[in-house]
Amino acid sequence: MPLSRVVSLLQFIAFGFIGTVIVTSFIEWAVHRFVMHRPVGKFDYPFKAHAVVHHGIFRGDESYHLQNEKDKETIPMAWWNGPLLIAICATPGSLVAWFLGHGSIAIGAWVAAGAYYATYEYLHWCMQLPRKRGLERSGVFFRLNGHHILHHRYMHKNFNVVFPLADLCLGTLLLRSKIAFPQPVHPAVPDLQPLEEKPALPVRVWRFVSLCLTGVK
Repeated sequence: MPLSRVVSLLQFIAFGFIGTVIVTSFIEWAVHRFVMHRPVGKFDYPFKAHAVVHHGIFRGDESYHLQNEKDKETIPMAWWNGPLLIAICATPGSLVAWFLGHGSIAIGAWVAAGAYYATYEYLHWCMQLPRKRGLERSGVFFRLNGHHILHHRYMHKNFNVVFPLADLCLGTLLLRSKIAFPQPVHPAVPDLQPLEEKPALPVRVWRFVSLCLTGVK
């Protein structure tokens, strides 16, 4: 195969992969918000399994980390969720591949959808069941872990687990708690407490003047 053909093939695969990662962030957000946090008619299995059972066990305090071994099975999704969600997330890229006549886009889409789901499950497992893994020492995990803890504190915020692009674009991104709360303490957990509010300008000016004149705050 000519080198130019190989390069073109890789470019279309990359296009399908990157595009699917972006689209899947929004699909993850929508499924999490509208299916896992509210019943869809009579179809309430995801709502009960996630919002009722999972959030009932794992909250935004020390119970965010597994407390009872018997609750371990509630961390991952049911096995059949994987093929279904991967197919849903790969469909947009597959349609684009069909429309443009470039099957390599679909390859990238399916690889990205599978990788995204696997990453979701592994990140979520490590978040709720920490074991000093190498991943847990990374800065990316540190930030995503805090992001997810705030979701367990405020269920209407931070719906993304893997790639919070949709949270950022759709107005549900929360970086810190608005009020102090008993958050979990762990090396892989950032400080999520609200930043100390600055006093009013006149108070700050008076403190500055007092410091200059007396050396006392």
